[in-house]
Amino acid sequence: MTKYEQQILDNIENFGCHVTSVFDPNELEPNFTYSTGITKRYAKPEVIVMGVRPELGQSLVNEYKRRIAEGIQFEFNVPYLGFLNGFSVYFGPVIKAYRDEYLLSSCWLYKNEDFEVVQLIYPDTSGNWPWETSASDWFIKNQPILSVNLGSQII
Repeated sequence: MTKYEQQILDNIENFGCHVTSVFDPNELEPNFTYSTGITKRYAKPEVIVMGVRPELGQSLVNEYKRRIAEGIQFEFNVPYLGFLNGFSVYFGPVIKAYRDEYLLSSCWLYKNEDFEVVQLIYPDTSGNWPWETSASDWFIKNQPILSVNLGSQII
């Protein structure tokens, strides 16, 4: 086991999950932040946030984990407040191919086991969602939707 892999396990044990932030220094790909260990610790989906700076991504992941730890259940296609000041967020199920592409530490932890991931989706500062025609091309590129549809499932 590498030092980094041990750190993942230690963070899950001590904090309830490990948080990973990834960024492209050339700014060609969007930043993203995701959890590892929420499924192991709480039997709930891992979470990923696309297109935000690492500090905000870590805050959003930790807020999701905090609420999961308190027993709060989330539904797809339902707005939730309290993650971003003045804006609601939605959760959507992440397609397996995106899970395998983006959540490498989680894939390492769960090995060949199947695990679920949700995407925390947020509007731009004008309240536009990435699926709306009013959203800018920049916003859509930086927050790709990793889900087919939001449906109405409880997580």
